[in-house]
Amino acid sequence: MAKRSVLGRGLGALIDDAEKMKDAVPSINEVELRKIEVNPFQPRSNFDQELLNELAVSIKEIGLIQPLTLRKIGDDKYQIIAGERRFRAAQIAGLKRIPAYIRHAEDEGMLEMALVENIQREDLDAIEIAFSYNRLIEECKLTQEGLSERIGKKRSTIANYLRLLKLPAIIQKGIRDKEISMGHARALVNIGGHDTQVSIYEQILKNDLSVRKVEELVRNLGDEIDDSVKTKGLKYPKAYQTVKDDLSEVLNSNVDLSMNNRGRGKIVISFKSARDLERIVELIKRQD
Repeated sequence: MAKRSVLGRGLGALIDDAEKMKDAVPSINEVELRKIEVNPFQPRSNFDQELLNELAVSIKEIGLIQPLTLRKIGDDKYQIIAGERRFRAAQIAGLKRIPAYIRHAEDEGMLEMALVENIQREDLDAIEIAFSYNRLIEECKLTQEGLSERIGKKRSTIANYLRLLKLPAIIQKGIRDKEISMGHARALVNIGGHDTQVSIYEQILKNDLSVRKVEELVRNLGDEIDDSVKTKGLKYPKAYQTVKDDLSEVLNSNVDLSMNNRGRGKIVISFKSARDLERIVELIKRQD
C-alpha cells in the first residue's frame, strides 16, 4: 500500500522523488550471450522460427536496436526478464555479446518512478520513449490503461508509441537517427508488411517526402491493399486492421475479426486458461 500512496501523489511529486534515484535506471551494458539464461517461468514457450530467422538477419545487418533486460543472478550470470525472442535471434545471428539493461535488487516501485522521470526528458527520441513505455509495461506489470494513469498520457498516445516497436529495425534506427519524424513513422505503422514499409521509408529518404505526402501514399496504397487482401482470405477490410490491433493491445490477447459486405460481423478473442478469460472479462468491464 505504501508504494501505491507514493504513486498517488501526482506526476510532479513522482518526478521529484525520481530525481533522487536516477541510478535506479540501469545503463546499457554489453553482456556475453554465454552468460545469459532464459527465465524458466517465461509463459511464452513457442517462437515462430521464420520470424526469428528474419530478426536474426536484421540483427546481422544493423545490430540489435532494443536491448534486453536482464537480472543478475550470480557472478557473471544473468537471467532474462524481457527479450527472449531477441536473445534467440541474436544466437542465430552468431552474436557473442548483446546490449542489455541490468536489473539488480532495486524495488520495483523505485524503477517505475525512475523510468517515468526518464520519459519526461526533452532529448528523448520517439523510439527511446517507446522503449520506456514498453519497459514499464513488461517489468512493472502495468497495463496500457494503468500506464496512462501513471504518466498522464492518453492510452491512444501510448499505443501509438508502442506500435513503433513493430516497425522493421532499419526504420526504428531511422527514427533514432532523426532521418524521419514521428509523423512519418505513424504513417508507416499503418502499412501492412515490412517490405512495403521499408520501400516507402527508402522513398522518404531518397525524395525527402513530407509527412502529408507519405500519408497520401499510404491512403492510395490502402485502396490497393483492400482489393488484394480478399484474395488472401482475410475476412475484414484493411481499414479495420488498426481496430484489431487496438483490441489485441488493450486485452493483451489475440483478436480476430470477420465482417461481411454489409458491415455485419463478429469478434473472436482468444484466451489461454480460465484465469486468462477472467482477466479479459475484467478488462472489458472496466471499459464501461
